Amino acid sequence: MKTKLISPSLLSADFGNLQRDIEMLNQSQADWFHVDVMDGRFVPNISFGFPIMKTVQQYAEKFVDVHLMIVEPEKYVEEFIKYGADLISVHYEACVHLNRTVNLIQEKGAKAGVVLNPATPVLMLEDIIADVDLVLLMSVNPGFGGQKFIENTYKKIAETKDLILSNNSTALIQIDGGVNLDNAAKLFEAGADVLVAGNAVFSSDNPSATIELLKL
Repeated sequence: MKTKLISPSLLSADFGNLQRDIEMLNQSQADWFHVDVMDGRFVPNISFGFPIMKTVQQYAEKFVDVHLMIVEPEKYVEEFIKYGADLISVHYEACVHLNRTVNLIQEKGAKAGVVLNPATPVLMLEDIIADVDLVLLMSVNPGFGGQKFIENTYKKIAETKDLILSNNSTALIQIDGGVNLDNAAKLFEAGADVLVAGNAVFSSDNPSATIELLKL
């Protein structure tokens, strides 16, 4: 899979015009659709669930990247795949049996990612890194869009890259939180493969042009 990918977060889309925004992304240089699911328990916010996923499945023509910020994500894996998830990322902090959950996602036909909160050390992935398709590093504390980027993320990218290489893993590195035109190039240079961008895309005057600039 090629790298230097942009995955706009639909959390920042206009839900009154969701079909319009999805079709705009279909026509843009965006690579993936990023879908943030929050339950109000694992994170202090509630976003959306299967009705929105159904709309995404109906109109999205690109890879669908689902980020589950929920407790007991293993209970919902099959249904998210049923509604079109190509990749499901679950939080290390939310999974009591992480290996089992990763295996379940892959057995049901999707790619599996594992997510680390900003304060969780990369070394916690040592025993799972060879099995996952993606590592998502949160560069803000999860739960809300529009937060300030945490600078320690660059250090964690380097640590994750080292862990991937030393274990012959093929996992991609994804960054989520505070990504914008000021730091995108630096994040790719540091070793990130996929950038999630929400406000930076949907709050701009020209989202398609912003996506192109993020990839430069």
